[in-house]
Amino acid sequence: MLEPIKVIEGKAAPLRLENVDTDQIIPAEFLKILGKKGLGRYCFYRWRYNEDGSLREDFILNNPKYRDASILIAGKNFGIGSSRENAVWALQDLGIKCVIAPSFGDIFYVNSLKNMLLCIKLSEEQVKMLQELAERENLILRIDLEKNIIEYRGGVISFDLDRVVKERFLQGLDEIQLTLKHIEKIKKYEEGMPSFLLPKARRFIHD
Repeated sequence: MLEPIKVIEGKAAPLRLENVDTDQIIPAEFLKILGKKGLGRYCFYRWRYNEDGSLREDFILNNPKYRDASILIAGKNFGIGSSRENAVWALQDLGIKCVIAPSFGDIFYVNSLKNMLLCIKLSEEQVKMLQELAERENLILRIDLEKNIIEYRGGVISFDLDRVVKERFLQGLDEIQLTLKHIEKIKKYEEGMPSFLLPKARRFIHD
């Protein structure tokens, strides 16, 4: 069972970039790395490092002010492109627990939620406001998944979260555990199916 997540609290970093694709999050040459551990080193690799391996001063997450940020406030269409799950793992290994943006790539969004990386969709106006706050001050956000609110000094923002997604985070459920919660309904449905429509393994059991 995964660790239940009811509240995410941390510093927010503004990533004022739109259409960030998964190759920019984790370049293809690093997909050969086995496992999730250590992928954070290569997250946003081409933006974070110069050719000699030194840190680029102009990239937001290299700014000492944001190096310990755990919440990313990004532009629209974050995570478009290929379906590589490694992009989610790289962000998590970098310390990111939540990404806030106006919109996300569909496959990235699904991969994130499966791996307990929270993605919150807000309006472009709300995202811009939070980005500006994060640039002016140390913006600490408290995200309450039970109440569906983001709290910060001076305000509260409500957000929508799908019921199944909310259940997954609050109870710490993976794909298998979510399915097992409905096992009796699945069995009842299968019992009413003609045997030739059942998967082979289930058909053998029924026969």
